[in-house]
Amino acid sequence: MSQVEVFGIRHHGPGSARALRGALEDFKPDAVLVEGPPEADAIVELAGEPGMVPPVALLAYSPAPADGDRRAAFWPFAEFSPEWQAIRYALSEGVPVRFCDLPAANQLVPAEEEPPEEGIRLDPLGWLAKAAGYDDAERWWDDVVEHRHGGPSPFPAIAEAMAELRGELEPAPREERREAHMRRTVRRALKEGHERVAVVCGAWHVPALRAKVPASRDDGTLRGLPKTKVAMTWVPWTHGRLAGWSGYGAGVRSPGWYHHLFAARDRPIERWLTAAARVLREEDLHVSSAHVIEAVRLAEALAALRGRPLAGLDEVTEATRAVLCEGADLPVRLIQDRMVVGERLGAVPERTPMVPLQRDLQAEQRRLRLKPTALDKEQDLDLRKPTDLERSRLLHRLRMLDVNWGVPSESRSKGTFRETWTLAWRPEFDVELIEASAWGTTVRGASTARAREAAESATALADLTSVAERCLLADLGDALPAVMRALADRAAVDTDVAHLMAAMPALVRALRYGDVRGTSTGPLHTVVDGLVVRVCVGLPPAITGLDDDAAREFLGHVDAVHGALALLADEAHIERWRRTMEGLLGRPDTLHGLIEGRLTRLLLDAGRLHDVPDRMARAVSVGAAPDRAAAWVEGFLAGGGLLLMHDEALLRLVDEWIAGLPADAFTDVLPLLRRTFGAYPAAERRAIGERLRRRGRAPAGRARPPEDDVDEARAAPAAATALRILGWEKPS
Repeated sequence: MSQVEVFGIRHHGPGSARALRGALEDFKPDAVLVEGPPEADAIVELAGEPGMVPPVALLAYSPAPADGDRRAAFWPFAEFSPEWQAIRYALSEGVPVRFCDLPAANQLVPAEEEPPEEGIRLDPLGWLAKAAGYDDAERWWDDVVEHRHGGPSPFPAIAEAMAELRGELEPAPREERREAHMRRTVRRALKEGHERVAVVCGAWHVPALRAKVPASRDDGTLRGLPKTKVAMTWVPWTHGRLAGWSGYGAGVRSPGWYHHLFAARDRPIERWLTAAARVLREEDLHVSSAHVIEAVRLAEALAALRGRPLAGLDEVTEATRAVLCEGADLPVRLIQDRMVVGERLGAVPERTPMVPLQRDLQAEQRRLRLKPTALDKEQDLDLRKPTDLERSRLLHRLRMLDVNWGVPSESRSKGTFRETWTLAWRPEFDVELIEASAWGTTVRGASTARAREAAESATALADLTSVAERCLLADLGDALPAVMRALADRAAVDTDVAHLMAAMPALVRALRYGDVRGTSTGPLHTVVDGLVVRVCVGLPPAITGLDDDAAREFLGHVDAVHGALALLADEAHIERWRRTMEGLLGRPDTLHGLIEGRLTRLLLDAGRLHDVPDRMARAVSVGAAPDRAAAWVEGFLAGGGLLLMHDEALLRLVDEWIAGLPADAFTDVLPLLRRTFGAYPAAERRAIGERLRRRGRAPAGRARPPEDDVDEARAAPAAATALRILGWEKPS
């Protein structure tokens, strides 16, 4: 007589995994069916290879969707996932193992949106927990299943509970299709002659798989389902992704904790807190053995008070905070990141099916000794070293393909020979590599083709300059001619000065850093030369008569062009730019105060102006409108307060102007002033305040009072209030 045992588990549950392994060893099946896409049957045997290290995931994707919208789905497994333990058991015992869920070919087809789940179906564990007197479904499941050690098998009780919950509920359409296919797979296994079939599925599906449903009804349910072509492979996964949404819709909040519960066969609390102490010691925090012992006692006492069979994550976290961290939250967050979630990145064997682009990237990672990790890792690159230069090019090429394994950050080192990257591998990069494989079979070839396409489809000049810069950083010489032709054509016909100014910084960076990398940048020089001339000619008419918003936008463009030309270090271009700014200051009546103040500051820093105090005095004189004066001051002082710290005359002018403003005018200009001075570093603000305090304030034309000249009568109420606050009030 054939026998079918259905084991209802919780996806990614360590107690379920341990109990399932024991149940399978007792049942000794001759076939194991696991919830998952049947297209993976051809590659399931890879799970038994030494190179397969969980967490990993099955990835199903549509190789060439007809609508161009590539779709993908993941089925992740951790070492503590019951499905993974079932697969490993079957492979180790030489027992056939297959997946029995609805095929991915049907699941990846866009379908009509179904109504959201509600009631019991939405949260069956929550209903069971409530019936048991718990207000937290996670805690209830942990107590009755995950924290169990030994005792009878929990699966009969789980099946009975789910049968009660489902009762007379009609299955949702998608749920009905999935369960029909599971039953069909069970029938097929029995028809093939298997006599002891073990089915491992989510606990909710157990009553449906035990029900006596005619095969004809399931065939009718599955008949005519739309499908698409799919490919299947294994990819590395991370604990961080298990902590969120998963292919099962069953993410776990604490994968690191669950991994520990599964791996620690005895004394899990003591081992966990010992590991937590080790993490804190690595950060130079003092934690002794006595701390660990006391934390264990506290965790166990809390569990006893709460009637739990074993201290759970809540209890060990409270004990960690109170004893190991002495009440501090920051070390607790460190334990959360390092241990509770525990960013672990899995691995797949060499024989795993991959697109050529993935294999090429793996070869490049080995050649350049750049190992993917789940945790953020900072990588400093010296572009004068051949290996570091190749690493930089690889990371830039991947960014061209929208695979942001590395994110560039501002280098701590001076000069142009350094780059700093933050590297962190994410599982979805495998999907992005599969999508990018449409551009080529190697990283260099695919990024070159992608750059050409980006140049052809760019609609703005700034977009084209960005593509050109990225081509040089990635050393995509084969793409540069097409990019440069498109860039030159677009720059020649674009008459908007703001567009030309926005395009210049990226081109200048490409020229400067392209030279550092040894790449040819000749065509860029021609484009930049033309842009500088056109900006200097077109800026005067474009920058006059601006309103506040337009002036602020142009202020950013002016600063960007000024910085770009300074980086380029071409004296002819710099001189042309300075003469343009001087010409604009020659007709201040047409300039917005923000622009006039900024141009004045830039020319002062360049040593081209020697009458700045007089210019500021006119800008903030009594006859000037307060809002224009405030805009002038904002433009002049933007970028840092060092000038006010070292120029007494300018500080006096600003101070006297602010002190002399009428009350209503001061209220109007205060937001502008606050924005300007609020951007200064705290040390600069403090230094400016100290200078003002030492010099005191006096109306224009009057001598400054000595520092010890205090009006005691006016100061008395304030002094009395301060004394009362400090508790120094004299008794009456």
